[in-house]
Amino acid sequence: MSDAPLDRRPIAARDLKIVKATASWMARKGFSANGISTAGMVCGLVAGTALFLTTRVPEFTRVEWIVGALFIQLRLLANMLDGMVAIESGTASKVGELFNEVPDRVSDSAILIGLGYAAGGDVLLGFCAALAAMMTAYVRAVGKGAGAPNEFCGPMAKQQRMFLATIVSLFCAAAPVAWQSFALGGRTFGVPQAALIVIFAGSVFTVLRRLSKIGARLRGGTP
Repeated sequence: MSDAPLDRRPIAARDLKIVKATASWMARKGFSANGISTAGMVCGLVAGTALFLTTRVPEFTRVEWIVGALFIQLRLLANMLDGMVAIESGTASKVGELFNEVPDRVSDSAILIGLGYAAGGDVLLGFCAALAAMMTAYVRAVGKGAGAPNEFCGPMAKQQRMFLATIVSLFCAAAPVAWQSFALGGRTFGVPQAALIVIFAGSVFTVLRRLSKIGARLRGGTP
């Protein structure tokens, strides 16, 4: 993680007592922040694989949707705890930034591409959503490199993308198959496909919004 802890993504759950206690316990037990980041990436890969398998191993589709949702959330939990453990243990470093950023990009891509291959998804939209999600992080990183603070604004930042992917996974795990698609304008859309459209469009808008805010900061104006 970065050695500038205040320039972090705002996450309300960090203030929960149980989360703080967990981070403190992990720091005392010698958990590595970079190891936690890597574990988060593994969770993202498992989630993407589970979503992918909903069309390859249909007899376990509902279980695969649940596994996908669970590991998406475990990925987010790891993303939150790695920085807290780094700060708690005093091991925050520049190298930690690589472990913070690169596994995130792998996880985002795995989950969104997996959702594209999932039952009711759309492969092209999955890749488009993954690319747009990566662009939101790229713009933030370029802005920081140019001297602006990290810009985490949405409306489709990491938490929003993963929240939507989790809700879709849980819905598809619980709902009858007939409810998992709908007709609109003479076309039939799967719920995962519709979610990918929202993620893609929202991510593109997020890229434009971040560019505007970063540009204003670099010019010394008001975002």
